[in-house]
Amino acid sequence: MDFLKLAKERFSCRKLSNKPVEKEKIDKIIESAISAPTGMNRQPFKIWVVNSEEGKANLAKVTPFTFGANVFFVVGYNTSDCYVRPFDGRNFADVDTAIVATHILLEVQDLGLGTTWVGHFDAPALKRIYPEMADYELIAIFPVGYPADDVKPAGKHFERKSAKELVAYL
Repeated sequence: MDFLKLAKERFSCRKLSNKPVEKEKIDKIIESAISAPTGMNRQPFKIWVVNSEEGKANLAKVTPFTFGANVFFVVGYNTSDCYVRPFDGRNFADVDTAIVATHILLEVQDLGLGTTWVGHFDAPALKRIYPEMADYELIAIFPVGYPADDVKPAGKHFERKSAKELVAYL
């Protein structure tokens, strides 16, 4: 699939079937995430794969947006070892991790799976449940699975501003 086609076909999938996701596909998602570019290749991110029954129940305690998924990717970053722009001290851990998260979204789509970026979750509660997340800023939960047969993009998915509104040539 060419990239533009992949980017346009990806949508926020909010209804997943109960078909299990194969380990090979989980591994490929992880490989794609790890291949994401980060500032000075510092890789300040961490990915937690949640696929146990207990783990799924724990995620349901911190967000109602699980969409029937059988596997989840929780993504966060630590600011202690990341690129910091010397001119103004801007820490790029959040940017780097957003790039990683985008790789996850696009690889999920390319594998014929569905997901959406869930930002609505109780991060402090999740850190209490999983103390290994305590030193990380958690930015996203990705519920991943095979799209349900009747799922379709939300109407707003197709609403895009024009290039004239979003791009300036200097």
